[in-house]
Amino acid sequence: MRKKERFEKVIEWFKASMPVAETELHYANPYELLVAVILSAQCTDKRVNMVAPELLKVFPTPQKLAEAEPDEVFEYIRSISYPNNKAKHLVGMARKLVEDFHGIIPSEVDKLVTLPGVGRKTANVIASVVFNKPALAVDTHVFRVAARIGLSSNAKTPLETEKQLIAYIPDELIPIAHHWLILHGRYVCVARKPKCEACGIRSVCVYYDKELKKITV
Repeated sequence: MRKKERFEKVIEWFKASMPVAETELHYANPYELLVAVILSAQCTDKRVNMVAPELLKVFPTPQKLAEAEPDEVFEYIRSISYPNNKAKHLVGMARKLVEDFHGIIPSEVDKLVTLPGVGRKTANVIASVVFNKPALAVDTHVFRVAARIGLSSNAKTPLETEKQLIAYIPDELIPIAHHWLILHGRYVCVARKPKCEACGIRSVCVYYDKELKKITV
């Protein structure tokens, strides 16, 4: 099967089966989402959603967070993975946001990545979710699922995967495609033992085709 055809069939299935796909992080504004995404690195959304509300009660704006010290922030996020580093990142992010952007979250990826704690993946999430831009964040789920299905091939880095995906996904679908792949990886195409029997795209999946051949040989 040609890659273009595989993409078309995968997109067709997701559009029909998952017409609504959104981040599972809870947020009320761009600042809250940025904080949540920084906290979510190597941590579950469920844990972030438990911790972030108390943090945001105390530091409800970038200006308030910019006035804090990392030690203060640490006390609210100690149950999150890598709390020391994330506390420093959050305070650094807020200070630069206030100093360089007047406390307003920028929409451009190249500006977002200048904020401490904000890599390309985080920047793409903000650009996509908040500003509906054709930016596709590649986390571990997207990286794994894209390779398994056959949407990416021989990609060694998240950036390589991102470039291969956006080459075939229409711009208007890129924001939701990010969530399609994440949610599929989180609940169906899981890391250790993918639930192929429950997968609606197994007929076009490279991984499933290989596994099926192993069984029948």
